[in-house]
Amino acid sequence: MSSAAPRTAGPDHLWSVDEHLEDILATVRPLEPIELQILDAQGCVLVEDVTVQVSLPPFDNSSMDGYAVRVADIAGASEEYPAALTVIGDVAAGQDGLLHVGPGQAARIMTGAPLPPGAETVVPVEWTDGGLGEGPVTGMRARSADPEGAYGQVRVHRPAPARAHVREQGSDVRAGDRALAEGTVLGPPQIALLAAIGRGTVRVRPRPRVVVMSTGSELIQPDQKLAHGQIYDSNSFALTAAARDAGAIAYRVGAVADDAETLRSTIEDQLVRADLVVTTGGVSVGAYDVVKEALSHVADEDEPGAGVDFRKLAMQPGKPQGFGTVGPDHTPLLALPGNPVSSYVSFELFVRPAIRALMGVTDIHRPTTKAVLATDKALTSPAGRRQFLRGTYADGRVTPVGGAGSHLIAALAHADALIVVPEDLESVEPGAEVEVVLLG
Repeated sequence: MSSAAPRTAGPDHLWSVDEHLEDILATVRPLEPIELQILDAQGCVLVEDVTVQVSLPPFDNSSMDGYAVRVADIAGASEEYPAALTVIGDVAAGQDGLLHVGPGQAARIMTGAPLPPGAETVVPVEWTDGGLGEGPVTGMRARSADPEGAYGQVRVHRPAPARAHVREQGSDVRAGDRALAEGTVLGPPQIALLAAIGRGTVRVRPRPRVVVMSTGSELIQPDQKLAHGQIYDSNSFALTAAARDAGAIAYRVGAVADDAETLRSTIEDQLVRADLVVTTGGVSVGAYDVVKEALSHVADEDEPGAGVDFRKLAMQPGKPQGFGTVGPDHTPLLALPGNPVSSYVSFELFVRPAIRALMGVTDIHRPTTKAVLATDKALTSPAGRRQFLRGTYADGRVTPVGGAGSHLIAALAHADALIVVPEDLESVEPGAEVEVVLLG
């Protein structure tokens, strides 16, 4: 799951965004593969090529309701001079004991039914009188054979070339073909293909289990009544949703009070279902920053190599961060700041790539692009910090949304991009080209 504990540095060291992410990705390892039923494997990554065992379709079959006939028997057929053929029986989907179509004969065939021996093409029922003088729709009703074994006659009003309206065996995929490549993320179309070629299970890396918890005695649940000094816990909901969006199975834990021992025991209880733990809040330098207090010295003789390093990053928002491993299995833990925007931006930059790395996918980062800054005044940024501002992106232009405050949740809800201002810039003029992280 993970390697040894992350690097540490002196208290005054200011980590770059890239250094912090590099440290996380050097520690997190893809989860071990397991065999899963195909529905349980949705969202997982294949760890092996899947080869087609049986061609798809497995036999020649009709793509229309109509009549299976020989080409020569309907050559020159027209409305004025239809070809009259003897109907020898029905061919339904899944039917065994196929009829043999001989000269002057036709077999009534349903969509998906095997093309019977002797037949070379299929004429849709709309090109016929439906048989026995009935219309093209009602003529497809089931009928009984006459005493001599015939079902009457059908008149065909149009010719058809060989193999018309026939789905050929292997026209989708053939036995021996590679159906899906290693590294494929299984979505509904891929699961459909697996089922169609007869695969009931596949070997995949499972979706990571992510436990999300927020800290703070001031936090209460959204359906409770606020008292003075209290706020609703939004971070744990946002990050749980973000973890699921990234591909994880996410578990939200209710807000933990500002008590170090309670937090430690809560984390220990959650490790049984966690491949990754994410906390939010309590990582700064305040008197009640319990995550830092609880986890700074978590390593002991029972957990050699485990530990959480708390560090300052050259970024805004999200300067205080924590990262390390906890528990006997060295489960990765990312401790994010508590301000809502800081927490969410930190998730996008650090937690999402960690989740994607656990899954074993190659595209661990959000896509980025260049865009023209659409604003009437310059953006300012603190010297030496990489700033991430909320924005909306469309047609090569990005417009800032809200201010730089890390508490502005409403602005975050209307943003679909992050505007990146690099460390060496203190301002960006309107119309300048900027890097944009696309969140949609």
